[in-house]
Amino acid sequence: MSYRSLYLVCYDICSPRRLQRVHHYLLGFKVGGQKSFFECWLTPPELKEIRLTLRDLMNAREDRVHIFQLDPRMTADCYGQADRQALNTPFMVL
Repeated sequence: MSYRSLYLVCYDICSPRRLQRVHHYLLGFKVGGQKSFFECWLTPPELKEIRLTLRDLMNAREDRVHIFQLDPRMTADCYGQADRQALNTPFMVL
């Protein structure tokens, strides 16, 4: 059984066409985030798939993709009008 871990996937893609492809691909995995920063709960096989697919979608000389594993036990620091939301409760972004 594979357990899910929380990751932050960030990208900076130079070409509008590649940017659209990467963004569209990652939408299938995200549970939160905005623009080019996505929070994703991933199993090890999903993480491997994302790494391989992003390698094919990006240009390594021009683009950057970073994948950070986060600790889901961390408390969120919110500034301004941000609200805290528990990760274990369902939510919807409209």
